[in-house]
Amino acid sequence: MALEITQVLLSAQSADAKVRTEAESNLRQFQEQNLPLFLLSLSVELANNEKPLESRRLAGIVLKNSLDAKDAARKEHLVQKWVAIDISVKSKIKDFLLSTLGSLAPEARHTSAQVIAKIASIEIPRKEWPELIGLLLVNMTQQDRPASLKQATLETLGYVCEEISHQDLVQDEVNSVLTAVVQGMNITEYSPEVRLAATKALYNALDFAQTNFENEMERNYIMKVVCETAVAKETEIRQAAFECLVSIASTYYEVLVPYMQTIFELTSKAVKADEEAVALQAIEFWSSICDEEIELQDYEDSESGDSGPPHSHFIDKALPSLVPMLLETLLRQEEDQDQDDTTWNVSMAGGTCLGLVARTVCDAIVPLVMPFVEANISKTDWRSREAATYAFGSILEGPSVEKLAPMVHAGLDFLLNAMKDENSHVKDTTAWTLSRIFELLHTPSTGFSVISPANLQRIVVVLLESIKDAPHVAEKVCGAIYYLAQGYEDAGPSSSLLTPYLTDIITCLIATADRTDGSDSKLRSSAYETLNEVVRCSNLSETAHIITQLLPVIMNKLGQTVELQIASSDDREKQGDLQALLCGVLQVIIQKLSSTDETKAVILQAADQIMVLFLKVFACRSSTVHEEAMLAIGALAYATGPEFGKYMLEFYKYLEMGLQNFEEYQVCAISVGVVGDICRALDERILPFCDGIMTLLLKDLSSSELHRSVKPPIFSCFGDLALAIGEHFEKYLSYAIPMMQGAAEICARMDDNDEEMVEYGNQLRRSILEAYSGILQGFKNSKPDLMVPYAAHLLQFVELICRDRQREESVTKAAVAVLGDLADALGPNVKALLKDHLFCTEFLGECLQSDDEQLKETATWTQGMIGRVFSVSG
Repeated sequence: MALEITQVLLSAQSADAKVRTEAESNLRQFQEQNLPLFLLSLSVELANNEKPLESRRLAGIVLKNSLDAKDAARKEHLVQKWVAIDISVKSKIKDFLLSTLGSLAPEARHTSAQVIAKIASIEIPRKEWPELIGLLLVNMTQQDRPASLKQATLETLGYVCEEISHQDLVQDEVNSVLTAVVQGMNITEYSPEVRLAATKALYNALDFAQTNFENEMERNYIMKVVCETAVAKETEIRQAAFECLVSIASTYYEVLVPYMQTIFELTSKAVKADEEAVALQAIEFWSSICDEEIELQDYEDSESGDSGPPHSHFIDKALPSLVPMLLETLLRQEEDQDQDDTTWNVSMAGGTCLGLVARTVCDAIVPLVMPFVEANISKTDWRSREAATYAFGSILEGPSVEKLAPMVHAGLDFLLNAMKDENSHVKDTTAWTLSRIFELLHTPSTGFSVISPANLQRIVVVLLESIKDAPHVAEKVCGAIYYLAQGYEDAGPSSSLLTPYLTDIITCLIATADRTDGSDSKLRSSAYETLNEVVRCSNLSETAHIITQLLPVIMNKLGQTVELQIASSDDREKQGDLQALLCGVLQVIIQKLSSTDETKAVILQAADQIMVLFLKVFACRSSTVHEEAMLAIGALAYATGPEFGKYMLEFYKYLEMGLQNFEEYQVCAISVGVVGDICRALDERILPFCDGIMTLLLKDLSSSELHRSVKPPIFSCFGDLALAIGEHFEKYLSYAIPMMQGAAEICARMDDNDEEMVEYGNQLRRSILEAYSGILQGFKNSKPDLMVPYAAHLLQFVELICRDRQREESVTKAAVAVLGDLADALGPNVKALLKDHLFCTEFLGECLQSDDEQLKETATWTQGMIGRVFSVSG
């Protein structure tokens, strides 16, 4: 096979489907039968300059895909396969890859650089390829090596730095890498290709340069080279240099003071006169500085008296020059920028940065922007009017209500008139600005709103007229209606103000969702999302009859989707998308109407028809479950309570399908949540389905394929099931508890430095505690003794949580609650254990001092339960 691999790789790219399929099958067979030889053959192919470029290209791709995958479980599987290969074979593969960096074919060099980095990501953390960095650096330090090899080497160093952690290299290696990379950027010595590779490599290596940036001499040298590179003759190199500056802005903010004057001049020149790709990065630099300073201000606000990182107030200092520079970018719009969501240009970047500046300096931005708005808002040129409106909308978050209110009151009528502007860009930006005003300056519940009974009618009339405009304008108008409705949520008497307009608003939103000219925009989903918010935030005591009339309209629309003629996968996708939106609306209506006893009757009456519709939606798909229909069923179960039992036989097969859907893990997670809803609705009536459900949940927990985010909800679900079926949970105890204990031990070993893992750890711990609480409460009245053997492990787990200062409030609440449940359910049986665990008193004391009333209440209850254990048993 090794001898024929060239031909097989070429055949795998054949235009003839039969030849191609056979070749792909041969490659797969070779890979499965002898992975080491397969990978070695590919590396030989890639390295061989005599071979056709096409076969080498595919060899490189297959090699890379044999080491890496997007899916975490698949990636881990590939890593283990590589680790298991004999060391002598791996050495040969790596030698061939390193030699390919000197290949005459640029594509082979590039692929080889990527594959070396993938191997490095596996081996360097394991200390298995210590010589790699040294070997690469030899290519850079020896004068006689060709420029193409140096370029490929720098590319490899960049990829390696991207793949590994800065903790994986010792400082000497970091110093050598940085020296090689920074020298590679030298204009007098190297070709543009080498300098570009070096600049990109520096971008990836910046995370490693912590120690070097602490040393003033080294820092000065790096910054000098980056700033020089930012004015290189080649656009791509300038862009890469500015990307480095953006990264430096967020990684090394605290040491930037000496360089800011130079950087301001560089960015200013780039924004005004350079190519768009470079200008975008120059603006991004200032956006990054804003992000840093906003974070520092949040830190200062939250940490009273604690001296945090230094705040250099760069934005404040640059304000008089920075704001005019950003305002000027707003006039550089593209003719079709509103038609495509993916468009990103200098004008949009400038407006985004202006918004961040407003959040950074607050009131100080207003006098710098308003003269621009006033000077341009009425000009005949549409670009001026649009830029003025965009500037106005961009600075609404940050400045105080007191500063903004007068100008928004003065400008609101002007903006409403501008919704009739002859130019669609101006209308689009005006609708966006109105939605920002309603989002940020319309909160009657706090006592402030720019909307009053005097202007509300005009606002609604303008919005409902403008929603008929071009799809991209209508979509922004939906946003404005969304925030208009949201502002009236829980607003006391003010929430009645929107009620007279509700029927017209709902009618217009449904008509907008039915439009056929909005196929390329997100108009339909925007219209339905807005409808959901209008229903959710309405004053139910006044709008119940309107929402009741809406229910059959939406049910009818959902029924029509089931009858659609499906001729292609595209049709199937469109049907699924529409069903998702309509199920979403039904979910909101069910939740709204079932929130009071008076209106719940409407749902109970329609429940049979609603459930039939949901089952028909499920039947439209053969293998996957519709997640929105599943969520809506959860709401229906909650609303109908014990009555939901009559649907279980029909529904169970779809629930089963959802719980087995590892591929679309969100569907699996939602299905787990629905089990919880059904437990609360049915209580013991769920018993006939428990064996099947528990089997699937335990299988999900054991699976390495299932995304880890689904696992915490499964533990919480154990608690729901135990609470619902009480003593009948006994048969599952010997399976569930070891799983919970195993997960508790995983929590203890988690990396505290990884933010993502800390968050996941908090979710996992909370769900394990919720599971214990549910099980303890479920057994409390019948078989509490069953939990005595597990009490010590549980207390150990809670103690570990108490010692962790990074725990979230929700974890603290769950830990306090489970201590109370343990004392309440097991009584005197845990007296000796509680006596040994002195942390309980300290932990409860801490919770009783909390500002959170709910936590204090739970801690007081727990204290009482523990007190009872000791008093009852003397």
